[in-house]
Amino acid sequence: MRDLAFVGFLVAVLLLGFRRPFIFVLAYVYIDVVSPQRLSYFLLNSIPISLIFFALALVSWLMVDDKAESRIAPRQGLILALLLYCWGTTGNADFPVEAAEKWDWVWKALVFALFLPLTLRTRVRFESLGLFLVLSAASIIIVGGIKTLASGGGYGVLNLMATTNTGLYESSTVSTVAIAIIPLILYLMRYGTIFPPDWRVKTFCFALCFACLLIPIGTEARTGLVCIAALGPLMLRHNKRRFLYLAIVGALGLASLPFLPSSFTSRMDTITEYKADSSASTRVAVWKWTLDYVDLHPFGGGFDAYRGNSIRYEAVKNETAGGQTEATTTLIVDKSRAYHSSYFEMLGEQGWPGLILWLMIHGIGIFRMEILRRRYERRSDPNVVWIGKLADALQQGHIIYLVGSLFVGMAFQPFVYMLVGMQIGLDTYASRRAKEARFRPMRQPIVDIATPKSFS
Repeated sequence: MRDLAFVGFLVAVLLLGFRRPFIFVLAYVYIDVVSPQRLSYFLLNSIPISLIFFALALVSWLMVDDKAESRIAPRQGLILALLLYCWGTTGNADFPVEAAEKWDWVWKALVFALFLPLTLRTRVRFESLGLFLVLSAASIIIVGGIKTLASGGGYGVLNLMATTNTGLYESSTVSTVAIAIIPLILYLMRYGTIFPPDWRVKTFCFALCFACLLIPIGTEARTGLVCIAALGPLMLRHNKRRFLYLAIVGALGLASLPFLPSSFTSRMDTITEYKADSSASTRVAVWKWTLDYVDLHPFGGGFDAYRGNSIRYEAVKNETAGGQTEATTTLIVDKSRAYHSSYFEMLGEQGWPGLILWLMIHGIGIFRMEILRRRYERRSDPNVVWIGKLADALQQGHIIYLVGSLFVGMAFQPFVYMLVGMQIGLDTYASRRAKEARFRPMRQPIVDIATPKSFS
C-alpha cells in the first residue's frame, strides 16, 4: 500500500511537471531528501527515479525556461572547483572501491547545487523550493516527533521509517537539519504567499517546530542539543523583548526536565566529560590522527581515508563506592573509525585545498546573506522586504549547520547543498533586480520588483 502511495504521488508530480517544468526540480528535491526508493518494498527500489527527474529538470530548463536572467555566481565556480578536486582525489584514493561508492552520490549533490540557482528567478520559485525542503524533511521529522512522544526514543533506537543509517535517516544528521530548518519554517509562516499565514498555517508551523525540537531528544544525539544552543542566540537578534524571551525559554527548559527520558539526560551529561565517554574520546583521537595524516598527505587521501586509521586512547571512568570516587583508566585500541566532524572529514579526505574550498563556499554564504539582510531589513515595501527575511532565515540555518558539522561528518550532505544553491539563487536574484532598478529610464513608472505568483 505504501508503494502505491509513493508511485501515485510521483506520477501526479510527473504530470504536473509537464505543465510547470520547475516542478521537476521540486520533485528531485523531494526524492533526494526523502529517498522513497529506500522506503519502497518492490515498485521503486529498482527504478532510477532520482536520475529520471534530474534529467527531466535539466532538459526542461534547457528547452523551456527563460535563461536571459540566469547568472553564474562566484560560489558556483568554487563548487565546480571542489567537484573537480574531489574527482581528482577519488582517482588517487587510499581506498579506491569505497571512495568510488561515496563519489557516486557526492558528485550528484554538487552538480545539483551548481544547477539549482539557475532555475530560481521568481519569488514563488524560492518559496516553492523552501516549502519542498521543509515538507520533505518534515515527512521524516514528524514521524520521529510522534514516536518520541509515544516511546521516548533512544540512541540508535528511534526508527525514522527506514532501516538505513544514511542521509537524513542518520540520527545526528537529522537532528542538525531539524534545528537548522526552524528559521526557514518561521519565515514561511510569516512571509509565505503560497500558503498565506492564517491560524491553520501558524498551528502547523509551530507544531512542526516542536517536532524539530523533539528530534534531538528522540535520537539522543548530543549534536542536536548543541544546535539548539546555537539557535537560541540567533533567535534573539530580532527579538525586541530579549530578557522576556530568555526568561520564557529558561522556564520552559527547566519545566521540561522532569519529562525527559533518563537515558537522554545521562547521555547529555557526557558532553562535559568526554574522557568518560568512549564515543567522544574516539572522536578526539581520530581528529589527532587526521592532523598527523595531513602532515604527510597535505592533499588528502580521498573519500573514506579514515579507514586507514589506527588509534589508541585512554578512557577515564569515575566510579563511586562507599562515598569515595575513584578514576579508572582503560587503554583502548581501535581502527577505521569515522571522522565525526565535517571539518576533519574534509581535511582528511580532501586535504588542505579541499578544506579551504569548503570553508570558502560556506563562509561566503554567511557573509552574502548578512549583506542582503542588512540591505533589505529597513525596507518598508512588502514586495522586497521578503528578500532580507529569507536571507536571514538561510543564514541562521547555515550557521546552525556549521555548528553541528563540528561533531557530525556531513560535509557533502545534499540537503545542505540545496540550501547553498538557494542562497546563491537569492543573491543573484537580488543583484539582478537591484541593477534593473538603478538603470530604469527616467519618467518610466516604477514597476514593483516582486515577481508574480507563477513558476514561469
